[in-house]
Amino acid sequence: MHFRHVLESDYIPVISVIDDWWGGRPMSDMLPKLFFQHFQDTSFVAEQGGQIVGFLIGFVSQTYPEQAYIHFIGVHPEHRKDGIAKRLYEMFFDKAREKGCEIARCVTSPVNKTSIAFHTRMGFRMDQGTGEVDGVQVTANYDGKGHDRVLFVKELRP
Repeated sequence: MHFRHVLESDYIPVISVIDDWWGGRPMSDMLPKLFFQHFQDTSFVAEQGGQIVGFLIGFVSQTYPEQAYIHFIGVHPEHRKDGIAKRLYEMFFDKAREKGCEIARCVTSPVNKTSIAFHTRMGFRMDQGTGEVDGVQVTANYDGKGHDRVLFVKELRP
């Protein structure tokens, strides 16, 4: 397994598989090419046999420079038990600390129980929400009307 920073040329290979990796859910619109152009230093891919099997797109907030944000992470379904996501997160946390960040943030959908469990195992805690969906704290309308999200935060200080 080879890990490296994302390149602009990774955009088409990633965007071509992203909906399939999410079981047919339309996710590609959430990941425009600009992330592959402007956030290479804080974004990573995992390759095996010359193929991308995982990626993480993240950045340091311009508004809150002590905060890092993970915008998107994906791992090929056949590789989800290989520790790829954990390694990508660790690489991102190291880079964020190097850039002076004290916390990392990310969001997920309340229906994505696998994501919620993973983030909890990775040491994230749920931010206090404005409501609850299926026993999970959510921030109502976070991504627009009717698009509630679970907000996560993780301390990066040692």
